[in-house]
Amino acid sequence: MFTRLVVGLDGSPEADSALEQAIVLGQQFHSTLMVAHVREVGEAEARSARLLERARARVLAAGLEMQVATREGDAGTALAALAQNADATLVGRHGVATTGGEALGTTVASLIRTAESCVIVCASAPSPMRACAVVFDGQDASRRALELAARFASIAESTVHIIHATDDPAAGVQVVGVAEAVLSLQRVAFVTHIEAGQPGRVIPAVLQRIRCDALFAGAHLARTAGRPSTVVASHAEEILRGTDIPVLIQP
Repeated sequence: MFTRLVVGLDGSPEADSALEQAIVLGQQFHSTLMVAHVREVGEAEARSARLLERARARVLAAGLEMQVATREGDAGTALAALAQNADATLVGRHGVATTGGEALGTTVASLIRTAESCVIVCASAPSPMRACAVVFDGQDASRRALELAARFASIAESTVHIIHATDDPAAGVQVVGVAEAVLSLQRVAFVTHIEAGQPGRVIPAVLQRIRCDALFAGAHLARTAGRPSTVVASHAEEILRGTDIPVLIQP
């Protein structure tokens, strides 16, 4: 499933955390890691060499295969191009934390708009991803996230927590029934949570309460004046501000 992973490095602690998460996944799925550094225009090549050599030592020590790539220009665009031949792209979590700020950061937001495979926004520390949450509302984006979580859990033997936020519990039972059927067919262990309120407000509290260590979210095509505009993660910006777990965003 995750046999080829792309990791973006820029020398930051957040990017180092993304590398550590890639190693955890790599050991689970026997993955090959493509470690990339995208230089700003005019940045010295020597810095790329240092970053990649340090990463190589860490990956080889973990017993994994590694490839390297250096690019120059926009990080989101470059990583999206590398992601065309990958199962997932892992990036550090930049720009999180301020109310009203852009929780995903410009590079991650750009990557989500253009990548065709899963984007994993990593936490400050690697996670085993044993308790995987899916915010499920029955729409196409959450169905894609559920399918990704089901495949992951069937291999990693994780438990999937279906979370549905609603002001109509009776209707919520019908919505989550679809997700329960999918997971039952995959023979994946799951727990259902129907919560009152808006997803962006209640989901972080639910994740903390049930101690989930990964969140699977879908992405959807937003429209402005009736025309397609940008692909964004469903509820991801609000949820990222209130959690510190990896968020796997499925286009």
